[in-house]
Amino acid sequence: MNSPTAAVRRVADPSAVPPAGADGRAEAPSPAYRRILLKLSGEALMGADAYGINRQVIDRIVAEIADVVRLGVETAVVTGAAGMDRATADYMGMLATLMNALALQDALRRAGVESRVQSALRIDQVAEPYIRGRALRHLEERKVVIFGAGTGNPFFTTDTAAALRGREMGVDIVLKATKVDGVYTADPNKDPTAQRYSDLTFDEAIVRNLKVMDATALALCRDQSMLLKVFSIFVPGALKRVVMGGSEGTLVHC
Repeated sequence: MNSPTAAVRRVADPSAVPPAGADGRAEAPSPAYRRILLKLSGEALMGADAYGINRQVIDRIVAEIADVVRLGVETAVVTGAAGMDRATADYMGMLATLMNALALQDALRRAGVESRVQSALRIDQVAEPYIRGRALRHLEERKVVIFGAGTGNPFFTTDTAAALRGREMGVDIVLKATKVDGVYTADPNKDPTAQRYSDLTFDEAIVRNLKVMDATALALCRDQSMLLKVFSIFVPGALKRVVMGGSEGTLVHC
């Protein structure tokens, strides 16, 4: 079972001097994680817009993903959608996440990063069906795998899809990219006294109803002993710093 102590041991001390290589030069630090899953919410992709996808925002997010891929980190992504819930609306939301996934794939292609979209709903003309073995092979080939359409079932959020796909892909950590730079004791936009957690447990997040993820997703992460990091995708370089083991955002652990 992962513990906060174990997580800290994986984080390189930024003040430490990297070991010298055979040629006497300092070796570049290695990523703290070999394989990650990045959860992008629909709100994050909208940026400051009221709806849709903000082109500048998605291009900047893609640039951050490309930096991480170039470090050799195997990267999977789950896309979300804004404002959808329940039954028929859930299926509409799944289609919206698939459109977001295709937009992300196109932006990655323009950035020179190879990727594949896999959909939990069968739409073979535009995306591969979700097949675990194929997704794992894509990751091993250093392709970014983008999972669309959630779990393919209503009443389950894309947060739950992220937890599920993260476990199936055997990732080292699930990264939830949001507009907020971590988990707070209260909504920082409404309560100026709200304090940000540097870390907390899944049980604390559930009991305190901190809205990190929905309860199903949190319970799945907890039961499968997966690490979760919540951070702001709008802070330049944040994704790379998280992958390198930095103290960005809030770490949620067992």
